[in-house]
Amino acid sequence: MAGKKRWSSIRWKIVFIYILLVFIATTIIGVFIMNQLESYYDASIRSNLRKTVSETTLLTSLESYDSLSGHQEEIQTSVDAWARTLQNEIFITDGNWDIIAATNEYKGRSAHGVLEEALIFKALNGEYAEYGEYNATYFRDDEDIPTKNVVFPIKNRNGGVMGVLYFRTDMTSIQDAINESKIIFIRAMVLALGITIVLGFLIARSITIPINDVTEKAEKMAQGDFSQEVSVKSDDEIGRLAEMFNLLRIELDRTLSEVSNEKNKLEAILKNMADGLIAIDLSGHIIHANLAAKEMLKFSETDVEKKSYDQIIEKFSDSLNLKNLRKNCEKGAAMETFLYAGATYAVRYDRFQGETGRDIGFILLLQDVTEQQKLENMQTDFVANVSHELKTPLTTIKSYTETLLLGGIENESTAVDFLKIVDAEADRMNRLVKDLLQLSRLDYKQEKWYKKEGNLIILLKTSVKKMEMMAKSKEQHLNILFDEETHIQVDMDRDRIEQVFLNLISNAIKYTAEKGRIDIDAYVNGKSARIIISDNGIGIPEDQLSRVFERFFRVDKARSRSVGGTGLGLAISKQIVEEHKGTVELESREHKGTKVTVTLPLAPIRGQQNID
Repeated sequence: MAGKKRWSSIRWKIVFIYILLVFIATTIIGVFIMNQLESYYDASIRSNLRKTVSETTLLTSLESYDSLSGHQEEIQTSVDAWARTLQNEIFITDGNWDIIAATNEYKGRSAHGVLEEALIFKALNGEYAEYGEYNATYFRDDEDIPTKNVVFPIKNRNGGVMGVLYFRTDMTSIQDAINESKIIFIRAMVLALGITIVLGFLIARSITIPINDVTEKAEKMAQGDFSQEVSVKSDDEIGRLAEMFNLLRIELDRTLSEVSNEKNKLEAILKNMADGLIAIDLSGHIIHANLAAKEMLKFSETDVEKKSYDQIIEKFSDSLNLKNLRKNCEKGAAMETFLYAGATYAVRYDRFQGETGRDIGFILLLQDVTEQQKLENMQTDFVANVSHELKTPLTTIKSYTETLLLGGIENESTAVDFLKIVDAEADRMNRLVKDLLQLSRLDYKQEKWYKKEGNLIILLKTSVKKMEMMAKSKEQHLNILFDEETHIQVDMDRDRIEQVFLNLISNAIKYTAEKGRIDIDAYVNGKSARIIISDNGIGIPEDQLSRVFERFFRVDKARSRSVGGTGLGLAISKQIVEEHKGTVELESREHKGTKVTVTLPLAPIRGQQNID
């Protein structure tokens, strides 16, 4: 295994790459040089023969004859003389392929089977050697001899071809020289490869030693030893790697120290925080519970190990079991309260996710809100007491007016009417105080919202039902246009939205004449629910439409007082709807009626039916 790892090391890979590169390079160079050498010898022989033929009288003397066959002796004598100066075999053939003269024993024989027939064909067609040449071998004493064959056509005085001048050169010495050159080159290549192995090993070693050093130090760091430092011995990429490794070690050591400090801080916070914290996984096993949670729910570390979350929480609240946590957290964080042993606890909980983004459990934050609840109750009592104190002088006024009524004022009828107005105003001031308190809570974000998903149609039907008696007193008709069996799911505070509906329907009834008509409709429009309440009442002048949501604004103050109200209803309704991320729009024409449109967003997961 160690041997396999050694041979798979990058050091040997680098050596192998060096060898391969040098081998490929030298092979390409060798093939190129050998080809060029062969081409050089071939061109040299061809050039010498062309020069011999062009600069001597050998070919011209042959062309001076009318017939080659009639001058065989003279031609043979001339060939023998040229053979002493040229190191080539010379053949003279006539147009019938007969060898007229030759430097060897082939004189008088046919050229077929002796000479290259393709070359003779070319020469008899009038082509010179430069237009075609062939390398061939022939056998002599059972030995194959490499040759170079070149031909020249012999023409008569009329330009016709009457024979062929054929040169055949022995290429054995040249071939031996080329083969010897190949052997020399192979030896040189082997020497170069040997040198390459040594140099490649040294170069690879200079690269792999720093890398191995970094690897060893990284392995020790993985075991927790962050005191390692790599020596920087060069300014190249390896040196930069060593510098970056040292920088990484410093930063990693610092980061781990910070993480450890933050972990200790977090553990200290969780341990000493007044609120209880419980983390559970998806199977209901308690992952973590701080001391405050254990004290609130009266369980120990042993209970954490032996009991599931449901077993611990069941005696405190049935709605906080694991099944309900999954259900309630589908839409995000949720909150509930429960009472135990005279104390009030508020529980906020939500899912938490791992690094992959998948849910891995739930986290619950428990707060003992007993004191807070007491403070809220005290605040409520305070408001009630203040309201009572504000009503006290009004009650006194009522007492005096009643006394006056019993005292026999001269104009009893007038006195009674006056005192009734005072009494009505006292009631109106009472309503005013309540409305002002609600507006104050809305302004300072102190209103408590209990939003949950519900069917808007049911709430609207209930609101219409409550206003029926008021409408009947004026013989008005409340006309329901929506389908009472449909569902429009909205996340809402039921009481506050009902307050809006009651206020708008009440306004429609108040400002519509007797026997008038009030239409109430609801439908889904895209991702919103729309509720429309329209009447054929007195309407609002166009120049006053922009002020209808102002506090205490009244279109006709005298008329408004006669029908009651504080002038705060629309302002309160608008703020309630906006707290639900909705809108309120009002359209009206004087003496034609008013149309109020309330828009509320649908619940994220909707199963509503559209209402046309």
